[in-house]
Amino acid sequence: MSSSTLISSLYVFSLAAFLGYLVISRVPPLLHTPLMSATNAISGISLVGSLVTAGAHYNTMSTILGFIAVVCSTTNVVGGFVITDRMLKMFKRKPTASKELRAKSEELRTKTKDLTQ
Repeated sequence: MSSSTLISSLYVFSLAAFLGYLVISRVPPLLHTPLMSATNAISGISLVGSLVTAGAHYNTMSTILGFIAVVCSTTNVVGGFVITDRMLKMFKRKPTASKELRAKSEELRTKTKDLTQ
């Protein structure tokens, strides 16, 4: 690899890292869950690429690096889905609490009816 190719590759990498940081830091908290789901889809694509790399058998080093990439991508995908599921559970209402509130409000209604009669 020539030095001009290396410098241009490092330039593109640093620009992408800086731009990615700016984009992620300006995401409002309400959109973090959909963003995590999109990131999981991208990680799934990298998992497929790492499986192809590991199974191509070009040489021993590519197989080892492909295996490491498969492990890292799988960890990223599974962890992302666990975190997304945990975040979505925070927004669900607890069914037992609403049943208890309904029962208490019904008791209060009957008591107020008894008192007014």
